[in-house]
Amino acid sequence: MTAAGALLLKYIHERGRIDGQVIKVDTFLNHLVDPHLLRIMAEEIASRFAGHGVTKILTAETSGIMLAQEVAMRLDLPYIYAKKKKPITMTGFFSAESYSFTKQESTTLFVSSEVLDSNDRVLVIDDFYARGATLKALRDIIDQAGARFLDAAVVINKSERRDIHAILTLEDLRTV
Repeated sequence: MTAAGALLLKYIHERGRIDGQVIKVDTFLNHLVDPHLLRIMAEEIASRFAGHGVTKILTAETSGIMLAQEVAMRLDLPYIYAKKKKPITMTGFFSAESYSFTKQESTTLFVSSEVLDSNDRVLVIDDFYARGATLKALRDIIDQAGARFLDAAVVINKSERRDIHAILTLEDLRTV
């Protein structure tokens, strides 16, 4: 386990909770954000993807934004967050539907066609990977733009998938 994974596991043990498929991290990750933890996780993800040809980072509004921004700053790359509501200023756009297990609702994600195009090589970043709905929606948006999906990185992977870079995996969580 990496240093970022060990620190996150410590935070979950001391300040969070695991209740079945729900992992409570709102006192350090997605409501109150601990800058030290965020920095350590961003450094790990940035070091993993440095030199891989990423041109943009893409996340979904809202919980992925903080980590995407921190990683983008370390890689000196722009990042995009897919919006949950389309502003009137967004005339050309790509969109896809995503279902949130935690919120028990469907949301349409929107990305302006002005910020993502066929020249982009995209790293997707999010807080959780559970059933893949957000990643699927973001990959659909990348495909609509003609861009290239390179990889995905998440804070916690709650699935059996091994092709997603994660700070913590399902096996790691079983030790809590």
